[in-house]
Amino acid sequence: MTLTTLAALVPLLPFLGAAAGLLLGRRAPGFVRPLAVLPTLAAFVLAALVAVRQGTGPATDAGTRLTPTGSVPIDLALHLDGFSVLIAVLVGLVATCVQIYSTGYLRDDPRYPSYAALVSLFTAAMLLVVYSGDLMVLLVGWEVMGICSYFLVGHYWETPQARSASIKAFLVTKLGDVPFLIGIFALAADAGTFRINGVLTAAAGGQLHHPTLIALLLLGGVAGKSAQFPLHTWLPDAMAGPTPVSALIHAATMVAAGVYFIARLLPVFALSAAALAVLAVMAAVTMIGSALAALAQDDIKRVLAYSTIGQLGYMTGALAVGDRSAAVFHLLSHGAFKALLFLGAGVLIHAAGTNSLAAMSRMRDLRDRVPDAMWTFTIALAALAALPPFSGFFSKESVLRAAEHAAGGHQPHVPVAVGWTVLIAGLATALLTAAYATRLYLLVFRGSGGQAPEAHRQPVVMNAVLWVLAIPALALGVTVGALPKWFDGTPLTPTLTTSIVGLGLALVGVAVTSAAWRVTAARRAPLAVITDVEPEPGATEAVAIATHERTYGDIAAAPDPADPGRLLLGPLHRHAAHGFHLDAVYSALFVRPVLAAASLVRFLDREVVETYVQGAGATPRLLGAVVRRAQTGNVQTYLSALLAGAVVLAVLVATGA
Repeated sequence: MTLTTLAALVPLLPFLGAAAGLLLGRRAPGFVRPLAVLPTLAAFVLAALVAVRQGTGPATDAGTRLTPTGSVPIDLALHLDGFSVLIAVLVGLVATCVQIYSTGYLRDDPRYPSYAALVSLFTAAMLLVVYSGDLMVLLVGWEVMGICSYFLVGHYWETPQARSASIKAFLVTKLGDVPFLIGIFALAADAGTFRINGVLTAAAGGQLHHPTLIALLLLGGVAGKSAQFPLHTWLPDAMAGPTPVSALIHAATMVAAGVYFIARLLPVFALSAAALAVLAVMAAVTMIGSALAALAQDDIKRVLAYSTIGQLGYMTGALAVGDRSAAVFHLLSHGAFKALLFLGAGVLIHAAGTNSLAAMSRMRDLRDRVPDAMWTFTIALAALAALPPFSGFFSKESVLRAAEHAAGGHQPHVPVAVGWTVLIAGLATALLTAAYATRLYLLVFRGSGGQAPEAHRQPVVMNAVLWVLAIPALALGVTVGALPKWFDGTPLTPTLTTSIVGLGLALVGVAVTSAAWRVTAARRAPLAVITDVEPEPGATEAVAIATHERTYGDIAAAPDPADPGRLLLGPLHRHAAHGFHLDAVYSALFVRPVLAAASLVRFLDREVVETYVQGAGATPRLLGAVVRRAQTGNVQTYLSALLAGAVVLAVLVATGA
């Protein structure tokens, strides 16, 4: 079987699994789990085989013309290189783990068949984006992921949080997709082709006449999809969906698509210093702002969501300084440990007896109750905090190395100010990331949030998946010497300066947070747990969410004087906890004016337009009423009117004569 045929089967298998799951899910429930797991697992195996066969050799391109368009042609094309094949392996691995994990996590969910089919479709769409060699075909996968996220985030549509979060995710990402679509058309018009290779050839040959405009338009879609400032606000709210969905979105699909897109088209962005500067500022604000927000959250999944936003900021920062190898390396590393963090959070939520909106201040005694989750979660947190020898240390240092290189003026076409912006923001974020990772560990595994509920037994598949993901989270850093052969050849090994400074700041973050934890220990008192409305054993997550809203909602939102994050942030804590009120700003600038305009239109339609419409209808009715009164049906009246008319006519004739 040829390499291109194998690659074509990789996105096709989960797509067929999704179609079969949607058609047969309710008719043949016994086939639901095999249809969810086996196609995705087969796609992962084939993706690994494609990666081995492609290796470090020259890129493989294949395509066929779909249909004549009369202008720029559209091709069904594949492009295989080191970047695409390794990211496809990551997508396949995480998606397989999520599907296996979900068989235990959602085993009692009545909507599991549709959920599993949508996860498979989500996976197929991301694989299409990764392997696609044509921008229009890539756009298909891009948009399919958007609609899948809408349905999966809103899986628990019984709750208002899930409904509003799904709508918000869809609308915010679509807001970014509008300029993104225009940018693709403008890029194809300049290059004369939608083929990515043709676009890159045109960029190298100076044939793109509007590179700044094109790059800025494309950044709109990237900011929405990859949750970068200012279109990042949908991602924390998307935590209302099932926890495995969060793992899939944050680790291998959706948010990774924007970073991968820029990496594929980086030569286009490199033509515009202004676009690189905008990308750098966007990355810097995203990194620091999200890290501060993560330090103030009490919901464990919202902490991880803001963490994802910040780590994506590292990736876009690496792209801003012109190093896509460092960006993709961090994408691979982050995908492993972030999937582990979210799936581990699902185990912790299940064990704590809370739900997908669990507050860390309510967790207690989890170290001994879930040892598998505790150890694997700690590995993932260490990777997130970029502590050696975990994978996150090497990938984050590769980003800082690239920023240092650009700050020294050694990167052509990248302004020195861009390098310094990314470097300073990256170092500050390293400190803050270690701080909120340490706070998360202390609150979850050393907290005394209240009386521990009865232990929930964890399905074996959930714990097994955690150990599978712990391997790359721990050991992916050893590939730092081999990865350049798969990428552009750019060295990824850490430099002494950035390693010492970055690691030193991370250790300072750990130490300061630990000290704040000890200071607040004297004020820490167990909180009583309301036990009369605990969810029933075996209740679905949707029921648990509703239970949480009745019991822990107000307590979790209340100020906790024992939170080290509150001590570290001081008066900034209140603003950081609400995402610096960006949603309120959007509401004031956009939502309220639109609603006011809609109210005005409604008033004009009802009171003005409708008045004229009703008047236009009333006039014929009035005339009809007058004519109707003349039709009495009395013959004498008709004869009298006829005689009167004849007399009038006779008088007129006589007068005229």
